[in-house]
Amino acid sequence: MAQPGWGLLFLGLLAMAHGLPRGNDLLNVCMDAKHHKIQPGPEDDLHRQCSPWKKNACCTANTSIAAHEDASPLYRFNYNHCGTMGPACKRHFVQDTCLYECSPNLGPWIRPVFSSWRRERVLNVPLCKEDCNQWWEDCRTSYTCKENWHKGWNWTSGINKCPVEAACHPFPFYFPTPASLCENVWSHSYSASSFGRGSGKCIQMWFDPAQGNPNEAVAKYYAFASAPGIFSWGASFPFLALTLLLLLWG
Repeated sequence: MAQPGWGLLFLGLLAMAHGLPRGNDLLNVCMDAKHHKIQPGPEDDLHRQCSPWKKNACCTANTSIAAHEDASPLYRFNYNHCGTMGPACKRHFVQDTCLYECSPNLGPWIRPVFSSWRRERVLNVPLCKEDCNQWWEDCRTSYTCKENWHKGWNWTSGINKCPVEAACHPFPFYFPTPASLCENVWSHSYSASSFGRGSGKCIQMWFDPAQGNPNEAVAKYYAFASAPGIFSWGASFPFLALTLLLLLWG
């Protein structure tokens, strides 16, 4: 049985290596989620804060309009769950939504997820320190009742409301630092990067489209830096497991 076992191992290695994500596969892509297009492309009519992505977007014009609305039809999420959110704070959450819905440059951080409303999400996108710091600074006087906004809400009314046991406090009560806001509010969709804008190593929520989209170069940097080689641990673990099984079988 040894020779057939090694033959199967070789075929298994080839098949698994062929399926590994390559650098180019992580570039210019849309995640498989609730409102995303299948492929990115031009969208001339993107609304206000989403307009920087109009040359190449994963969102439609209708999605971009809804991203600016309170308790929008996108997710029925109510930012005013502890009184009216300050406009300076709200604009960061709108920009966050635009980045999530519209950007084709999040491929290196897309991960599969088992959910009723999406098959993929982003995880640990390195958000530039200026974006994270300003988000926190502009939200310091607004109120919330939770640190993880992905779960734990009362949805009985059709929009999110604070759980009975959750008290409203200024943002710094639940988010004492900029990093805690950026990383915890959407269950680690972002990581607070130590790199700043222009470094080529962090994603910008805010950018001037007249100067081009800096996130294209950032995605390329991480796509090729993180694309697993056949002998990297993450990629080789399945190979090692298959080897062990076939050796035992043989």
